Amino acid sequence: MDANAVAELEKAGVKADAPDRLFVAVEWDADKKHVVPVGPRALVRDGEKLAHVTLQPISKLWTGDKVPPDFTKTPPPEYHPFFMLLEATAAGYCRAVRNTETDQEFERLYRHLARRPDGTDRNPLFSYLQGAARLYMSLRDVSKAEFEAVVLRLHQSARHHQTHVGSINYFQDVLRGVLGA
Repeated sequence: MDANAVAELEKAGVKADAPDRLFVAVEWDADKKHVVPVGPRALVRDGEKLAHVTLQPISKLWTGDKVPPDFTKTPPPEYHPFFMLLEATAAGYCRAVRNTETDQEFERLYRHLARRPDGTDRNPLFSYLQGAARLYMSLRDVSKAEFEAVVLRLHQSARHHQTHVGSINYFQDVLRGVLGA
């Protein structure tokens, strides 16, 4: 957890106690032509409220050594807000840029996030997925093992939905309903 991030959100009127209602919103450059990757500060949306918040790198937010349960089937309810925040950010990103990423790209991005959580990627969506993880981990205690289990479960979900090169089933079957994307 990061008390400073929680204080920033609460000062802006964003409820930090409901991470499943939040997502990292897309920001554009001055010409409104290119997406600005998420940096140290992220634009957080809670309904109609927007707030910029400073977020620490993922590796600085790991707390404790809790071992996650088996995510082979449905993840336990206590992990749903983490999944929701990540998937809401992914859905919001695709909606904002009017581009649905392929199942293969989602699979790659989630795998990359698990392997190099503080890394970079050519696809700006990666920085938004990082931002969503950083936001959640600023609000709740998450161990490294829990982080990896959640992200790898999302990777498996994207791979499970892939039927062919170019398929967008993960978006259509999972993400579309998250924000009405």
